[in-house]
Amino acid sequence: MDDLLEWRKEFPILEKTTYLISHSLGAMPRRTADALQEFAEVWASRGIRAWEEGWWEMPVTIGNLIASIIGAGPGEVVMHQNVSVCQSLVTSCFDWSGVRNKLVTDGLNFPSNDYIHYGLERQGARVSQVASPDGMTLPIGLMLNAIDEQTQLVSVSHVAFRSSFVQDLHAIIQRAHEVGAFVVADLYQSAGTLPVNVRALGVDFATGGSVKWLCGGPGAGYLYVRPDLRARLRPAATGWMAHRRPFEFESGPIDFADDAFRFLNGTPAIPALYSARSGYEIVNQIGVAAIRAKSLRQTQRLIELADEASLPVRSCRNPQTRGGVVVIDVPNGDQVARELARREVLVDYRPNAGIRIAPHFYTADDELDYAIAEMVSIANVQGRE
Repeated sequence: MDDLLEWRKEFPILEKTTYLISHSLGAMPRRTADALQEFAEVWASRGIRAWEEGWWEMPVTIGNLIASIIGAGPGEVVMHQNVSVCQSLVTSCFDWSGVRNKLVTDGLNFPSNDYIHYGLERQGARVSQVASPDGMTLPIGLMLNAIDEQTQLVSVSHVAFRSSFVQDLHAIIQRAHEVGAFVVADLYQSAGTLPVNVRALGVDFATGGSVKWLCGGPGAGYLYVRPDLRARLRPAATGWMAHRRPFEFESGPIDFADDAFRFLNGTPAIPALYSARSGYEIVNQIGVAAIRAKSLRQTQRLIELADEASLPVRSCRNPQTRGGVVVIDVPNGDQVARELARREVLVDYRPNAGIRIAPHFYTADDELDYAIAEMVSIANVQGRE
């Protein structure tokens, strides 16, 4: 018995689609439509009063739902538009013109993060990208060796977007702290499908977003900052919400708030926060431990099905280093993925990797069998053409 399948009725797209792409865009909960209608009604009926009746606090109150998923405390997570904003805010906390100006980034990091990292070179940063030997995994020793006394910040994706390889955050954080460096962890491909506890890890910063496993839709990223660091950090990427007295509209240098509002900037995207809430509530209700247990079982099943069909698997077979995605490499993978979509089987393709398949808590086992059978059918037809 799979008790989590009770949640299928909460996601309308599952009624007609084999949805195996939650690593890219999680399915929309049915109640999200009600949440967006609530936003419209509040705006229509309360107008400007909505700010003092909850909107102003939403970057933190919605952040509290994320906090309970990633092991943070209340008031420790703030919401932003996306991870790029969060990463920019984090890196703006540091002076990159001194001797300690090295930024270490893993070779599996999401490109958007690295675009921000390399942009810091104009401020004096030295970016050290630790290359992956195979483009899919990264031996922990390579990362640890790159972190030295001149390192100021280490940026690492907890789970690699291309391959779903799980990196050893504990070891990376421990090494960074030994030499006085900070760590920003991108949890986008882990939070919601892989247990994470930012407090237990001691990570300095964590970022992520709602688009994928959290089923919160676009426009709602999040930032965790270790609370004891707040007083030491003065982000240059800031705005009026970070001010201690925002409604006094004081000109000149900012007087930062003491709490998590310190890491906000301009006016928040309120509709996106309404949209994101439902997914967070559902993940909290189910519990990430239960989601992970099912994910491990179903990703293992996908690997076995691929092996039976003689399809090359490019994901880690070790469950300890495998996230929620199985990557299967087939000839003309981009074309195969498009044909699958035409048949209402939603997966995606990434160059230099293959087709990414992502079961989630609402996935039925027979959908895995069907997806692989369809993939084999399409690949065989293309092979004969």
